[in-house]
Amino acid sequence: MNVLIVFAHNEPRSFNAAMKDLSVNTLEAAGHAVQVSDLYAMGFNPVASAADFSERANPDYLVYALEQRHAYGKGALAPDIAAEVDKVKWADLIIFNFPIYWYGMPAIMKGWIDRVFISGLCYGGRRIYDRGGLKGKSALLAISLGGQAHMFGPGAVHGELEVMLQPILRGMLAYVGLRVLPPYVAYHVPYLEEAERRSILEGYGLHLQGLDQLEALRFPSLDDFDETLRPCVNAASTAAR
Repeated sequence: MNVLIVFAHNEPRSFNAAMKDLSVNTLEAAGHAVQVSDLYAMGFNPVASAADFSERANPDYLVYALEQRHAYGKGALAPDIAAEVDKVKWADLIIFNFPIYWYGMPAIMKGWIDRVFISGLCYGGRRIYDRGGLKGKSALLAISLGGQAHMFGPGAVHGELEVMLQPILRGMLAYVGLRVLPPYVAYHVPYLEEAERRSILEGYGLHLQGLDQLEALRFPSLDDFDETLRPCVNAASTAAR
């Protein structure tokens, strides 16, 4: 299996970096090929702009998704985007490794999604969810939080973690056709003792070793919707739970 790890943490000695290193070692030891996009180390530009295209379909007015389609077809994507797109096409599994910032991913990783999950390849028209451009590939979140586990859930102070992550799990990953595996979550990381951190890392190693046994999360199937994407009457819904 080919594995791409998209890593975003601004401290090379962070717990997230330890998770990244563990995943590289664990997956390579199991015989998988691994590439890492360390976004901060790469100085990855997260800002989507007209500079992302060396040729434009409409040089007078920027519709970013339409220009992505045009540039992908013409080989006119900026070199940094093209390099990451090649990694995505190579990968069977993409691991997104990052700390939660403000109920979401760091801006540099959101910018990677904006610029690399290009229209015309990853999505477009009815090429979404189980017909998305990345169908056949899988994705996994490996994330850390400052909060404790009891702070997340029905009635908890921060609400349900699954709800917090929906813009990522559904709106970014499932939307482009990825098979989304259950996330691995490291809670309360900045405040833990070394032994507790080691225990979380051991758990992550087991999570990675059991990838084949993980049941993917469920999201919509376009078979349950008509040509206008309205729910089909009497369709057996496979919508997200």
